[in-house]
Amino acid sequence: MSASRRSGTTDELGPEEPEPGGAQLLAALLDGMDAALCAFDSDGVVTHWNREAERILGWSAEEAVGRRGFAGWAVRPADAQDVEGRLLSAMHAPGRRVHEFALLTKGGGRVLVRTQSAAVRGGDGKPAGVYCAFSEVHAQIDLERSIALSEALFEHASWGVVLVDADLRPAVVNEHAARALGLGRTALLGRPLGEVLAQGVEELESALAHVLAEGAPPAPAELWVTVRGESGESRRRCWRSGFLRLGSPLAEEPVPLGVAWLFRDVTDAKQAEQEAAQLRFRSQQLHRSARAAAECEDPMEAATVQLDFALAGFADHALIDLLVSEEPEIRLVRAAATPAESPGPCQSVLSAGRGGLPLRYPEGHPATQCVERAGSVRASAGLASPERAREWAAVRQWPSSAVHALCVVLRSRGRSVGVVTFLRGAGRGAFERGDAVYGESVAARVAAAVDLARVVGGG
Repeated sequence: MSASRRSGTTDELGPEEPEPGGAQLLAALLDGMDAALCAFDSDGVVTHWNREAERILGWSAEEAVGRRGFAGWAVRPADAQDVEGRLLSAMHAPGRRVHEFALLTKGGGRVLVRTQSAAVRGGDGKPAGVYCAFSEVHAQIDLERSIALSEALFEHASWGVVLVDADLRPAVVNEHAARALGLGRTALLGRPLGEVLAQGVEELESALAHVLAEGAPPAPAELWVTVRGESGESRRRCWRSGFLRLGSPLAEEPVPLGVAWLFRDVTDAKQAEQEAAQLRFRSQQLHRSARAAAECEDPMEAATVQLDFALAGFADHALIDLLVSEEPEIRLVRAAATPAESPGPCQSVLSAGRGGLPLRYPEGHPATQCVERAGSVRASAGLASPERAREWAAVRQWPSSAVHALCVVLRSRGRSVGVVTFLRGAGRGAFERGDAVYGESVAARVAAAVDLARVVGGG
C-alpha cells in the first residue's frame, strides 16, 4: 500500500498530486497524530483516515477511504443524516465546530466521540471539503479534567504548589506558595531555592533530588525552614510537604520534567504539639523530683535533687546562690552548683549557705536584679562571637560555655532566700516566657527546701 493510499489522498482536496516525498510526509504526519482524523471532499466522500481513527473504530484506511459519509458502516442508519449534516455544515461556517455523537466500531460496538471539524479550502479559496478530528469522549474529558485540575491548583488551591524543574529551580508557582515564600510569583521563577530559604534548603533540595531519581516518597514529609522574605525578616515555618515526579507523556521512555512540590503550613499545629509534649514532660519531671526529694534527709540535698530533675531538656547548668544580706547591698553566697566544664549532678558547696565568702557580682548582675525585683530575669549573649560570649560569661562568673541565662528568685514564707540560675550553651535557644514559668515552679520547690535547711541548721 502506498503512502498516498494509506492517508487516502485524492484530487478532491488539491489541484495537484503531491510529490512522492510530500505524500509520504503527509501520511507520516497523519498517522503520527494523537487524535483520530478523517477528511471528506465536498460530496462527503472520505478522503483521509489515519491510524488513530483505525485504533478507535477498528476500520482500516482501505475500508474507510472512498466511502460516502458514515452511513451503513460507522454510524447507525437512523443517525447517519444528522451526523453527516453536522459534519459537512462546517464547510460553510467560519472557524471550527464541536459536536458529540456515537460512532460504530467494526465489531458492532458504539463509541461516543467528540469531534472538531473545519472547512478545507481549495486553491481558489472555495470550500473543497471538511476535515474532522475526533477522540473518545472519556479521553477528552480526562484531558479536560487534568487541565482544569492543573489550573485550579495553580490559581485557587489553599496549599502551596511549586513546579520545580530538573535544576531544582521553581518553574511555576501558585499564589499560596508565593505568599508563603514571601515573594511574587514571577520573582521566584528560575531562582535558586537558597536565595529564598535561609535554613532548611539542604533538606528540601535533597528531597527534590531524591524524587527526581527514585520517585515520590510513600508519605508526606515535615520540613522546618526559615524564609528570608522580601523585607529581610526571617520566619521559621514547618511545611508538611508532598512530592510527585513529573514525566513527559509524549516520550517513549520516561523523561523527568521536574517535581511537583505541594505543601501546607503546619507551624501552629506543630508548635502546639511540641508545647503540649514539653508541658507533659515537665509536669512528669516535677512529680518525679518531688517524690525523690521527699526521700532526702538533708534539705539541701533535696534542693539539689530538684534541680537535677529540672535540668533534663531544660538547661545545661544550674547554680544556687543564697542571700546573706540585703543591707547596705545585696550579698549572695554560692550554695550549690553543677560542674562548670562538663555535665553532672548539682552538688552542695555549703551547708545551707552558712559561712563562705560573698560572690563579687558586678553591678547590674542578673542575680542581684532578680532579688531586687523579687522576680525572674532573663539574659543572653545573643549572636556574639564565641570569644565575646566567653567574656560575657566570665564577667558574670558563670561557666565559659554559658550563652543564655535565667535567674529566678527563691522565696519562702514571704521573703527572698536566694537565687537559682539556669544556664544554657550555644546549642540551645534563649530562655522564653514559658521557660521562666517552669523555672519559677522549680524555684518554689527549691526555696522551700533551702528555707527548711536554714531552719534545721539554725541559719
